[in-house]
Amino acid sequence: MMYDRHNETLPRDTLQALQLERLQRTVERCYATVNFYREAMDELGVKPQHIKRLADANLLPFTTKAHLRENYPFGMFSVPTDQVVRIHASSGTTGKPTVVGYTKRDVHVWAMLMARSLGAAGLGPGDRLHNAYGYGLFTGGLGFHYGAEELGLTVTPMSGGQTHKQIMLLKDFEPTALGCTPSYALNIAEEAMELGVDVRKLPLRTGVFGAEPWSEEMRYEIESRLGIDAVDIYGLSEVMGPGVAIECVNAKKGLHVWEDHFLVECVDPDSGEPLPYGAEGELVFTSLSKEAFPILRYRTRDISVLDPAPCRCGRTHVRMRRVTGRTDDMLIIRGVNVFPSQVESVLMQTETLAPFYQIEVFREHNMDRMVVNVEASPPLLTQGEEALQRVARKVAHDIKDYIGVSAEVAVLRTGEVPRSQGKAVRVVDHRKEK
Repeated sequence: MMYDRHNETLPRDTLQALQLERLQRTVERCYATVNFYREAMDELGVKPQHIKRLADANLLPFTTKAHLRENYPFGMFSVPTDQVVRIHASSGTTGKPTVVGYTKRDVHVWAMLMARSLGAAGLGPGDRLHNAYGYGLFTGGLGFHYGAEELGLTVTPMSGGQTHKQIMLLKDFEPTALGCTPSYALNIAEEAMELGVDVRKLPLRTGVFGAEPWSEEMRYEIESRLGIDAVDIYGLSEVMGPGVAIECVNAKKGLHVWEDHFLVECVDPDSGEPLPYGAEGELVFTSLSKEAFPILRYRTRDISVLDPAPCRCGRTHVRMRRVTGRTDDMLIIRGVNVFPSQVESVLMQTETLAPFYQIEVFREHNMDRMVVNVEASPPLLTQGEEALQRVARKVAHDIKDYIGVSAEVAVLRTGEVPRSQGKAVRVVDHRKEK
């Protein structure tokens, strides 16, 4: 089953007609086979036959992570479990994991969409992918693996961790592409430099990075340290896994959402009301081709903007701006909304700092206190303590000026900020410990 590249460049009216047909089938299946959706739609007085236009999707109920946990483990499945060939799940660090299932056809479609995504990143048969995403219940490793094989790539299934071995294999196997989180890519670059390996001289030319928000400034840092094109990829296990959307290497200005398989909306995070193209809001996804685990209007908590303008690459699918943060990752510091990506933007524009940081938040005497821990670059470390303090004061001033909140900045030495083997822990909120 090969994917049809023709669908990437469909005229908008043809694409939307295909979306409507698939949306109607999905809603019918959800109503007929998933108790949660039937009850939620009945409560709203909505029947499948009410979906006559794409805009009618806003008649449907939202789905949240809480709903998935309430129906743990298999209550949201649309097929008998004997038709499910794969199960993935979230880590469940804040409660029960969210469990998703795939039929054989679902796995094929996922592989095709990941192949399409890697193709948009400029990869093709003959390329070699060093896959440092985690394998297992997390969808990243296997999602990349199946898609790369579908596209005809040679895959090294390294998974995460063992950074010294990662660097050895990058040298010996000579891959042309790297898949991992952006923070781990920087970790690889740092350790390679310590080992005397110049990654920029390796055949590596493309990196496909996702699973955590990252800034344009971090892209520049990754590209300059590794000598590659760094492309952003987006996905959620609840919707499919990686490959829901990706930047094309041609433009690197927004991620193409594969609209023939997903209906994407942008809504007001507070009211849930739909927002027009160009307005910043929360991304909401409806799957259009899933069999085992179809999902209606899933609230991602990811903040972005949708743009329907055609891309110079020729793809007509709507583009979403790089995710700047999540509503559930947003910090409220003395009444000011703060996203870690905003802090990252300030740090990455300070040339004397290394790209490793962590934010700590404390509550002292009924007041919030934010501390930004960031490492100095090696040249800065040679200039002494006074230079570190001078940079700390400048960064604190820049954060106040850009975000509007005061922060303490600690400029640390190499290795004093915890390193990531997968998703980086950007925020430690000590207020939740009390």
